[in-house]
Amino acid sequence: MSDMGFSDIKNNSGLRVILVEPQLSENVGAVARAMLNCGLTDLIIVNPRESLPNQRADAMSAGATSVLNNAKVFKYLEDAVADLNRVYATTARKREITMRSLNPRLAVQEIRNVSKDGEKVGVMFGPEASGLTNEHISLADTIITVPLNPEFSSLNLGQAVLIIAYEWFTSSLNVKESKNDDFSARPANKIELVDFFNRFETALDKSGFFRSNDMRPSMIKNLRAMLQRANLTEQEIRTLHGVVSSLSGSWKETNNQLTKKDIKKTNG
Repeated sequence: MSDMGFSDIKNNSGLRVILVEPQLSENVGAVARAMLNCGLTDLIIVNPRESLPNQRADAMSAGATSVLNNAKVFKYLEDAVADLNRVYATTARKREITMRSLNPRLAVQEIRNVSKDGEKVGVMFGPEASGLTNEHISLADTIITVPLNPEFSSLNLGQAVLIIAYEWFTSSLNVKESKNDDFSARPANKIELVDFFNRFETALDKSGFFRSNDMRPSMIKNLRAMLQRANLTEQEIRTLHGVVSSLSGSWKETNNQLTKKDIKKTNG
C-alpha cells in the first residue's frame, strides 16, 4: 500500500469505500472483512493515523488481506474522490448544510441506477471518534443516515461499512434504467467540480461577495452543497466556467473555460 495521486486511481467495478482518517488498524481490518463478505474490493484510505497494512489490520480482516493490500492511500480527500461522479457521506449527526438524506436501502438503489449509466460512486466513512466534518461532507452529494434506536445509535466503523455493503450485495441488479436526456454530456467528476468551486470562490472573493470573513466558510459550504445537488454534467461545468469568465473578464484565467465558439454552440 502506498500514497497515491488522482491519476493513479484505476477503474474498479462496484462501489468505492472511502475511509477518512481512520484511527485504529483493527477497524480498517474489520472494514476489509465486511467489504469482501459482500464482494466489494475498492478501498480508499485518506490520511490514516497508523501506517497500513500492518499485522493488526491483517489479523482483524480474517483473511481479507487482498482488500488491504490493494487499498490506495491518499493524503487529501479531494484526491480520493477526484474521479467520482457522486459521493455519499455517512453520518449520524444533524448538519448545518442543507443536503439530501437517504437511508442505506434507498441510497443503494439510487447508486445501482446511476452506476448502470456509467457513473462512478463512492461512500465516505469518517473517523471513529468524531465522524465526518462539515468540510468532508461539503464534497458529498447526499448523506446516508442509518435509522437506529435513537437512544443508542452508535456503530463501529466495521458495522457501518457492513450495513452499506450488505445493502449493495443484496440489492437487485435489475433496477429500472435511468438515463440523462442529453446522452452526449457525461456527469461531471469531482476534480472538475472542485476546480470550478475554487475558481468560483476566487471570483467571489475578488468581487467582494464575502463581506464577512466569519461567514465565508459557511457560505462556501452552502454554495457547494447547492451546486452539487444539481448533478451537473461536464458540459454544464464548462458553461459555468464561461459565465465566470464573462462576468470577471478573465477568459485566459483557466484551461477549463469555454471558447467563444463553445458559448455560441451552447446558446444556439
